[in-house]
Amino acid sequence: MVDTLDRAPTRNTESAGSAESTQGREAPGSAWPSREALTRVGVPRGRIVLDYFLIAALSVWVLVGCYASGAFGGWYVPVPPIGFGLCGLAALRYHHTTLGHRAAASLGLLSVMALCGLGAYAAGAPASATVMWIVVSVMAMERLPLRLGLATVAVLVPGFVEADETGLLGAGITTAAVLLAGYSLRLDAQARGAGFQLLAQERLAREAEAASAALAERARIAREIHDVLAHSLSAQMVHLEVARLQIESGAEPSEVLKLVTSARAMAREGLAETRHALSALRGEMVPVEDYLRDLAREGKARVDVTGERRELPAEASQAVRRVAQEALTNVRKHAPGAHTSILLSYEPGRVSLEIRDSGPPLTEEDRGGTGLGSSGSGYGLRGMRERAELLGGSLDAGPEGPGFAVRLRVPA
Repeated sequence: MVDTLDRAPTRNTESAGSAESTQGREAPGSAWPSREALTRVGVPRGRIVLDYFLIAALSVWVLVGCYASGAFGGWYVPVPPIGFGLCGLAALRYHHTTLGHRAAASLGLLSVMALCGLGAYAAGAPASATVMWIVVSVMAMERLPLRLGLATVAVLVPGFVEADETGLLGAGITTAAVLLAGYSLRLDAQARGAGFQLLAQERLAREAEAASAALAERARIAREIHDVLAHSLSAQMVHLEVARLQIESGAEPSEVLKLVTSARAMAREGLAETRHALSALRGEMVPVEDYLRDLAREGKARVDVTGERRELPAEASQAVRRVAQEALTNVRKHAPGAHTSILLSYEPGRVSLEIRDSGPPLTEEDRGGTGLGSSGSGYGLRGMRERAELLGGSLDAGPEGPGFAVRLRVPA
């Protein structure tokens, strides 16, 4: 009952989880109520006001009972307020010792209050003593491990029998009422504490989900930057390095100019792709069909779209764009002049992209030993396949007839 004076906030979620796991290992009846249950966090204001009113009423009852008994006259007039103040301090301290799960100190403080009641009974104020013993019993049942609470009530039962004029019957009713009231308050506090523990666990889960989402977004940004910059800059470096070697060897200026012009075109394309990537990260992407048509226009490819068109998730949309870009780059490098077709299919639960070229496949020797999957950037088919698998999709690529085909399928 003394915890009605407290409205301290609950401890952090990590400590709550630790206490919960500790209680789970304790024997039945030896577990303390959770810290959330031992505080007043979440208690409605009306309930708090009612508790304060009850404490004030019991305090008046005890003091009036002491003086009405006639046992505290003359020099003993200050004794009831002093004893009541001592009990109040013990009750406040009891709240903190139970929060710390200190059984010995808690039982000692309850003993102080019980002895004050015994003093009131010895002085001739049995009603005040009974009220104080009832308060001690309820506090023990509410805040101590159940075994200690029951033991405390058992110790005080002889006092109820002695102080009650009706004997065993009245003492039995008093004891039953004490047990019922204390255990009811205990269950109410534990239910409230369990609710706050659940909220704490949900908060931890939301924080973990937010952290996971942030990591996933960082990984996505890293992939976009790598795909765009590595693809563009590595190709430019190759062209510029060749141009440098040709200048040193005294090659024709027209040949060097071609390489520099190609590098400039790649830089322009890389800048455009970087802008596309940044727009995608901001959720400002142009429709996939428009992007594919712009891309196909540069490579003189044909684009067909089948299925019911719909807005694709950002990751799926970017996968389609990157695979199309890489596949067309490979066609220009390894099968220049080949006829290329692009087919985008909206299917139930997924989207498919197929890119075919008609050019005769080159031998490994003609490709410089790198294979069609490499465009010089280190991305190639392996990077496209990794992007698809990250989304739960698949990518197949290989020679088909006289040409080469790339097929992407991702959930969308």
